[in-house]
Amino acid sequence: MIMTTVPIKGVVSSDDDAEVYEFFGYSTVTPSAVKDALNTANGQNIVAEINSPGGDVFAGSEIYTALKNYTGNVEVDIVGLAASAASVIAMAGDTIKISPTAQLMIHRASTVSQGNADDLSSDLQGLNSTDQSIANVYVQRTGRDPQTVMQMMAKETYINAKNAVEQGFADEMMFADQPAKVTNMLSPVMLSNQAITKVKTLLAKVKQKSKETNSQTSDQLRSHKLAILFKKEGN
Repeated sequence: MIMTTVPIKGVVSSDDDAEVYEFFGYSTVTPSAVKDALNTANGQNIVAEINSPGGDVFAGSEIYTALKNYTGNVEVDIVGLAASAASVIAMAGDTIKISPTAQLMIHRASTVSQGNADDLSSDLQGLNSTDQSIANVYVQRTGRDPQTVMQMMAKETYINAKNAVEQGFADEMMFADQPAKVTNMLSPVMLSNQAITKVKTLLAKVKQKSKETNSQTSDQLRSHKLAILFKKEGN
Protein backbone atom coordinates (compact mmCIF):
# COMPACT_ATOMS: atom_id res chain seq x y z
CA MET A 1 0.00 0.00 0.00
CA ILE A 2 1.35 3.42 -0.99
CA MET A 3 1.85 5.78 1.94
CA THR A 4 2.88 9.42 1.65
CA THR A 5 5.21 10.90 4.27
CA VAL A 6 4.20 14.31 5.61
CA PRO A 7 7.14 15.84 7.52
CA ILE A 8 6.39 17.72 10.75
CA LYS A 9 9.92 18.99 11.32
CA GLY A 10 11.22 22.17 12.95
CA VAL A 11 9.41 25.03 14.65
CA VAL A 12 5.62 24.99 14.36
CA SER A 13 4.99 28.42 12.87
CA SER A 14 2.14 30.41 11.43
CA ASP A 15 2.36 30.99 7.69
CA ASP A 16 3.10 34.68 8.28
CA ASP A 17 6.00 34.10 10.70
CA ALA A 18 7.76 31.26 8.86
CA GLU A 19 10.07 33.55 6.90
CA VAL A 20 11.39 35.02 10.15
CA TYR A 21 12.53 31.63 11.47
CA GLU A 22 13.95 30.72 8.08
CA PHE A 23 15.82 34.04 8.12
CA PHE A 24 17.73 32.71 11.13
CA GLY A 25 18.22 29.30 9.53
CA TYR A 26 15.54 27.42 11.49
CA SER A 27 13.43 24.75 9.82
CA THR A 28 9.69 25.33 10.09
CA VAL A 29 6.42 23.53 9.56
CA THR A 30 3.34 25.58 8.75
CA PRO A 31 -0.38 24.87 8.31
CA SER A 32 -0.17 25.69 4.60
CA ALA A 33 2.75 23.30 4.05
CA VAL A 34 0.89 20.45 5.76
CA LYS A 35 -2.35 21.17 3.91
CA ASP A 36 -0.48 21.22 0.59
CA ALA A 37 1.06 17.84 1.43
CA LEU A 38 -2.36 16.42 2.31
CA ASN A 39 -3.85 17.73 -0.91
CA THR A 40 -1.03 16.08 -2.84
CA ALA A 41 -1.63 12.79 -1.00
CA ASN A 42 -5.23 13.03 -2.20
CA GLY A 43 -6.77 10.56 0.23
CA GLN A 44 -3.90 8.05 0.26
CA ASN A 45 -2.78 6.80 3.65
CA ILE A 46 -0.08 9.01 5.13
CA VAL A 47 2.68 8.93 7.72
CA ALA A 48 3.15 12.18 9.63
CA GLU A 49 6.78 12.07 10.75
CA ILE A 50 7.37 14.31 13.77
CA ASN A 51 10.54 15.83 15.18
CA SER A 52 9.65 19.29 16.45
CA PRO A 53 10.15 21.43 19.57
CA GLY A 54 6.67 22.89 19.07
CA GLY A 55 5.87 26.54 18.56
CA ASP A 56 2.75 28.54 17.83
CA VAL A 57 -0.22 26.92 19.57
CA PHE A 58 -2.79 28.09 17.02
CA ALA A 59 -0.69 26.95 14.06
CA GLY A 60 -0.41 23.62 15.87
CA SER A 61 -4.17 23.51 16.31
CA GLU A 62 -4.68 24.17 12.60
CA ILE A 63 -2.31 21.35 11.65
CA TYR A 64 -3.93 18.99 14.18
CA THR A 65 -7.36 19.77 12.73
CA ALA A 66 -6.18 19.28 9.15
CA LEU A 67 -4.81 15.83 10.02
CA LYS A 68 -7.98 14.86 11.90
CA ASN A 69 -10.11 15.93 8.93
CA TYR A 70 -7.99 14.03 6.39
CA THR A 71 -9.95 11.32 4.60
CA GLY A 72 -7.14 8.74 4.49
CA ASN A 73 -5.56 6.89 7.38
CA VAL A 74 -3.08 8.97 9.39
CA GLU A 75 -0.16 7.21 11.04
CA VAL A 76 1.98 9.41 13.28
CA ASP A 77 5.62 8.43 13.73
CA ILE A 78 7.38 10.34 16.51
CA VAL A 79 10.99 9.98 15.44
CA GLY A 80 12.67 12.59 17.64
CA LEU A 81 10.94 15.12 19.86
CA ALA A 82 7.24 15.94 19.86
CA ALA A 83 7.12 18.83 22.30
CA SER A 84 4.52 21.42 23.17
CA ALA A 85 2.39 22.20 20.09
CA ALA A 86 3.99 19.28 18.25
CA SER A 87 2.73 16.87 20.93
CA VAL A 88 -0.79 18.12 20.22
CA ILE A 89 -0.28 17.51 16.50
CA ALA A 90 0.88 13.96 17.32
CA MET A 91 -2.47 13.21 18.95
CA ALA A 92 -4.16 13.53 15.53
CA GLY A 93 -2.92 10.12 14.40
CA ASP A 94 -5.28 7.21 13.89
CA THR A 95 -2.23 5.25 15.02
CA ILE A 96 0.67 6.77 16.95
CA LYS A 97 4.08 5.11 16.90
CA ILE A 98 7.12 6.36 18.78
CA SER A 99 10.79 5.59 18.31
CA PRO A 100 12.46 4.09 21.41
CA THR A 101 14.81 7.09 21.50
CA ALA A 102 12.05 9.68 21.00
CA GLN A 103 10.11 11.67 23.57
CA LEU A 104 6.98 13.72 23.98
CA MET A 105 6.89 16.84 26.13
CA ILE A 106 3.70 18.44 27.40
CA HIS A 107 3.41 21.70 29.31
CA ARG A 108 1.20 24.70 29.92
CA ALA A 109 0.94 27.45 27.32
CA SER A 110 3.02 30.60 27.74
CA THR A 111 3.07 34.11 26.35
CA VAL A 112 4.71 37.51 26.77
CA SER A 113 2.25 40.05 28.15
CA GLN A 114 2.26 43.77 28.77
CA GLY A 115 -0.26 46.49 29.50
CA ASN A 116 -2.57 47.37 32.37
CA ALA A 117 -4.27 45.07 34.86
CA ASP A 118 -7.17 44.40 32.50
CA ASP A 119 -4.78 43.44 29.71
CA LEU A 120 -2.88 41.04 31.96
CA SER A 121 -6.11 39.55 33.30
CA SER A 122 -7.33 38.97 29.76
CA ASP A 123 -4.07 37.27 28.79
CA LEU A 124 -4.27 35.06 31.89
CA GLN A 125 -7.79 34.02 30.98
CA GLY A 126 -6.63 33.25 27.45
CA LEU A 127 -3.76 31.10 28.72
CA ASN A 128 -6.04 29.13 31.04
CA SER A 129 -8.48 28.55 28.20
CA THR A 130 -5.66 27.40 25.93
CA ASP A 131 -4.38 25.01 28.60
CA GLN A 132 -7.84 23.49 28.93
CA SER A 133 -8.17 23.05 25.17
CA ILE A 134 -4.78 21.33 24.98
CA ALA A 135 -5.57 19.12 27.99
CA ASN A 136 -8.82 18.04 26.35
CA VAL A 137 -6.86 16.67 23.38
CA TYR A 138 -4.59 14.60 25.65
CA VAL A 139 -7.54 13.37 27.73
CA GLN A 140 -9.50 12.37 24.64
CA ARG A 141 -6.54 10.42 23.30
CA THR A 142 -5.31 8.76 26.50
CA GLY A 143 -8.47 8.40 28.56
CA ARG A 144 -6.56 9.72 31.55
CA ASP A 145 -8.11 11.85 34.27
CA PRO A 146 -8.22 15.58 33.31
CA GLN A 147 -6.72 16.63 36.64
CA THR A 148 -3.81 14.23 36.17
CA VAL A 149 -3.15 15.57 32.69
CA MET A 150 -3.24 19.18 33.92
CA GLN A 151 -0.74 18.30 36.66
CA MET A 152 1.58 16.74 34.07
CA MET A 153 1.34 19.89 31.97
CA ALA A 154 2.04 22.12 34.98
CA LYS A 155 5.23 20.15 35.72
CA GLU A 156 6.41 20.29 32.06
CA THR A 157 6.57 16.53 31.72
CA TYR A 158 8.86 14.64 29.34
CA ILE A 159 7.47 11.23 28.37
CA ASN A 160 9.78 8.56 26.98
CA ALA A 161 8.64 5.91 24.51
CA LYS A 162 7.86 3.23 27.08
CA ASN A 163 5.83 5.58 29.26
CA ALA A 164 4.09 7.09 26.24
CA VAL A 165 2.72 3.68 25.29
CA GLU A 166 1.83 2.76 28.87
CA GLN A 167 0.04 6.07 29.47
CA GLY A 168 -1.85 6.07 26.17
CA PHE A 169 0.01 8.88 24.39
CA ALA A 170 1.21 6.36 21.80
CA ASP A 171 -0.03 3.00 20.56
CA GLU A 172 3.25 1.21 20.03
CA MET A 173 7.01 1.55 20.16
CA MET A 174 8.87 1.39 16.86
CA PHE A 175 11.69 -1.17 16.49
CA ALA A 176 10.62 -2.86 19.73
CA ASP A 177 12.80 -5.87 18.91
CA GLN A 178 15.91 -3.77 18.21
CA PRO A 179 18.35 -2.14 20.68
CA ALA A 180 17.82 1.57 21.25
CA LYS A 181 20.38 4.18 20.24
CA VAL A 182 20.27 7.49 22.10
CA THR A 183 21.62 10.77 20.73
CA ASN A 184 21.61 14.29 22.12
CA MET A 185 20.44 17.39 20.28
CA LEU A 186 19.56 21.00 20.90
CA SER A 187 16.12 22.20 19.89
CA PRO A 188 15.54 25.63 18.34
CA VAL A 189 14.26 28.31 20.67
CA MET A 190 11.03 30.17 20.14
CA LEU A 191 11.50 33.76 19.03
CA SER A 192 9.67 36.48 20.92
CA ASN A 193 6.94 38.49 19.20
CA GLN A 194 9.19 41.55 19.51
CA ALA A 195 12.03 39.79 17.69
CA ILE A 196 9.66 38.56 14.97
CA THR A 197 8.34 42.08 14.43
CA LYS A 198 11.87 43.47 14.19
CA VAL A 199 12.92 40.82 11.69
CA LYS A 200 9.84 41.41 9.54
CA THR A 201 10.65 45.12 9.48
CA LEU A 202 14.26 44.35 8.64
CA LEU A 203 13.27 41.93 5.86
CA ALA A 204 10.98 44.53 4.33
CA LYS A 205 13.79 47.10 4.40
CA VAL A 206 16.30 44.65 2.95
CA LYS A 207 13.95 43.64 0.13
CA GLN A 208 13.21 47.26 -0.72
CA LYS A 209 16.85 48.29 -0.55
CA SER A 210 17.83 45.28 -2.65
CA LYS A 211 15.44 46.37 -5.35
CA GLU A 212 16.87 49.87 -5.33
CA THR A 213 20.60 49.30 -4.94
CA ASN A 214 21.22 45.57 -4.48
CA SER A 215 24.02 46.60 -2.12
CA GLN A 216 23.06 45.00 1.20
CA THR A 217 26.13 43.02 2.32
CA SER A 218 26.10 39.72 4.20
CA ASP A 219 28.12 41.29 7.04
CA GLN A 220 25.51 43.98 7.56
CA LEU A 221 22.72 41.42 7.55
CA ARG A 222 24.60 39.25 10.03
CA SER A 223 25.06 42.17 12.41
CA HIS A 224 21.32 42.89 12.29
CA LYS A 225 20.55 39.26 13.14
CA LEU A 226 22.92 39.26 16.11
CA ALA A 227 21.56 42.57 17.36
CA ILE A 228 18.01 41.23 17.33
CA LEU A 229 18.89 37.91 18.97
CA PHE A 230 20.86 39.62 21.74
CA LYS A 231 18.28 42.43 22.05
CA LYS A 232 20.72 45.18 21.14
CA GLU A 233 18.61 46.44 18.25
CA GLY A 234 16.74 49.65 18.95
CA ASN A 235 12.93 49.68 18.99
